[in-house]
Amino acid sequence: MEKRIQKNSEELFIKAKKYFPGGVNSPVRAFRSVGGTPLFIKSGEGCHIWDEDDNQYIDFCCSWGPLILGHNHPKVFEKIVYTLKSGSSFGAPTYLENELAELILKEITFIDKLRFVSSGTEAVMSALRLARGFTKRNKIIKFDGCYHGHSDSLLVKAGSGLVTLGTSSSAGVPESFANQTIVLPLHDIETVKRAFKENKDEIACIIIEPIPANNGLLIQDKEYLHELRTLCTEENSLLIFDEVISGFRVGFTGAAGYYDIKPDIVCYGKIIGGGLPVGAYGASEEIMSNISPDGPVYQAGTLSGNPVAMSAGIAQLEECLKPNFYEELEKKTKYFVESIQSHCQKNAYPVNMMSIASIFWFNFSTKKHIYTAEEISGDTSQFNLLYHKLLDNGVYFGPSAYEVGFVSAAHTVEKLNEASKIICNGLDEIFIN
Repeated sequence: MEKRIQKNSEELFIKAKKYFPGGVNSPVRAFRSVGGTPLFIKSGEGCHIWDEDDNQYIDFCCSWGPLILGHNHPKVFEKIVYTLKSGSSFGAPTYLENELAELILKEITFIDKLRFVSSGTEAVMSALRLARGFTKRNKIIKFDGCYHGHSDSLLVKAGSGLVTLGTSSSAGVPESFANQTIVLPLHDIETVKRAFKENKDEIACIIIEPIPANNGLLIQDKEYLHELRTLCTEENSLLIFDEVISGFRVGFTGAAGYYDIKPDIVCYGKIIGGGLPVGAYGASEEIMSNISPDGPVYQAGTLSGNPVAMSAGIAQLEECLKPNFYEELEKKTKYFVESIQSHCQKNAYPVNMMSIASIFWFNFSTKKHIYTAEEISGDTSQFNLLYHKLLDNGVYFGPSAYEVGFVSAAHTVEKLNEASKIICNGLDEIFIN
């Protein structure tokens, strides 16, 4: 198939570069990783999106995960419109905050209270401040290969040793911030033990994506995650689960429920707002009582608990609570992934499809399981070739080899079969031609 016409997107991108750094309002959208011009999206419905040139795509980006029902779900749409008729923002409490919180807390029993914010980054940033305020310690442990948003303490990469204070990975982040962050390799419990030993009574918390899905899909063993829980308890440190991606995606109770682990603090993202700008963090009443105005840890937000976002979240999570919702979603995802994987195995292509629940990832290597970021090949050329072949044939993913894909409730078996055929044909072109 010939390259699709993207004239309108190209013209819009030229204009956008006059207004925004790199022409975008979030770096990965610029297509720097895969090359070419980013698509400007005009609309979405179900499992499809349309760009400004009216090209249609089967969408596996799903706004980077939160659209678990697909685009423009009728229940979410109706709830948004109904709420919007009364106003878009008040900067004051509404009953919708109570309703969404009750919906969440009734099912997620290991947290007692929530605080709504406006993004996953804000949720994580606030959770770290809370952990430091509660423990009265300053240092934190994070893991190489886990992404937790762009707050200063977390834009840190590993230093030269296995147990070392991190160094800044972004301009504008003071080294004094990075020096409070210990960056360790994933799936290595001994380095965590050593870090606690070498920083006795200084570590406020461990923060981890329990299902790391921002740098490939680095599925960790359940035993490793349980050992982290045990270590935090023994060392009087807090365990923070960043479930901005996995929360309400691998199940209503997220990775915490999936692995039967109770983190001390959990962070959620836009899935709780039906794709609108929302985040949240939650913990026990003892820990949350430290948050202002009850306690000394300050955190605030004018748009926190925005009524339109709350109403969208209520509508979406009510659908997620319907019987067999997650079972059906996982079943479809396995069917889709296995159809591609069987084609790769039959033809001996060096591709392994990683998946968990309704999340999947193209691993262009012979490794059947990847635990750490270091194991991922830096050569993304094959994915980049595949990416543009898929765009030309109507399948859309996030524009990076390191980003995962998502199956939504709107993806029918028919559409998954169509996408699978396009993907397999694309792989054939890469490896045979």
